[in-house]
Amino acid sequence: MNETASQGIIENADGVTKIVEAAMANTTNPRLKQILLALVKHSHAFLREVRLTDQEFEQGHAFLKDVGQACNDLHNEVVLLADVLGISTLVTLLNNSDTNGRTSGALLGPFFRGGAAQFENGADIAAEGSPGKPLFVRAKVLNTRREPLVNAQVNVWQASPIGLYENQDPDQPEMNLRGEFRTDENGEFYFRSVRPSGYPVPTHGPVGPLLAAQKRHPYRPAHIHFVVIAEGYATLVTQVFADDSDHLNSDVAFGVTRDLVGRFELRETGAPQPVEGSFYTLDYEFVLAEGTPTYPVPPIK
Repeated sequence: MNETASQGIIENADGVTKIVEAAMANTTNPRLKQILLALVKHSHAFLREVRLTDQEFEQGHAFLKDVGQACNDLHNEVVLLADVLGISTLVTLLNNSDTNGRTSGALLGPFFRGGAAQFENGADIAAEGSPGKPLFVRAKVLNTRREPLVNAQVNVWQASPIGLYENQDPDQPEMNLRGEFRTDENGEFYFRSVRPSGYPVPTHGPVGPLLAAQKRHPYRPAHIHFVVIAEGYATLVTQVFADDSDHLNSDVAFGVTRDLVGRFELRETGAPQPVEGSFYTLDYEFVLAEGTPTYPVPPIK
């Protein structure tokens, strides 16, 4: 009998891990080999720690199957599961935080879509008639030397004042509250919108019962998503959270870091454009580190 590797015959539970690791010894891609060996090492250690029963193993299979089957073109349950387990935030912070002053990353989330309209600075990303108080955002994109980055691409998306993204809400026009901007010669971009609301993450799939079993609420604080891409710099995927929002200290997706809390200031006068009544403003600076730009893959169409 030909064998691709000398693995050995399993004698008992103690020998399983070493034999599985031996089976992977010929993996030619060094990074893939590192990842798979670590996955085997830590997942096997997890199983030994919790002593998973046969019934619990079957329940785990069923849960993962249900997570996959809950995905469709408008909803990604896999991303949502990674978010509520803190996996998305940990990966983001491991790759996008240091002591050089760059802005912290935050999870992409399950509602990013490609193909948003390109707007000139100052445009309104809220469709005519959209409810909610006006919000004027003015932001600057800098490098770690505090130099402005010109012509950086900025993708923006947010929930509505009732806490729904447009793909969740039949009353919103297609691609409402989404847009793409470019920074000007001062590294600035600015736009008009409406103040977003916090919202519950979708709970119709298997993630909902998981949160209920943990006695956790499903809410995220109010925020706006940003993806900032500039030539010669690492792409920044992040969010800016309203400083007066509920659930800042208990975001179900663990996305709030201190530097991402922005001041949503309620004002009565001095609007950049004509408005009726009061409005909000948000001023913020995004700092990018040098690196290779990447382009996030939208989890939904």
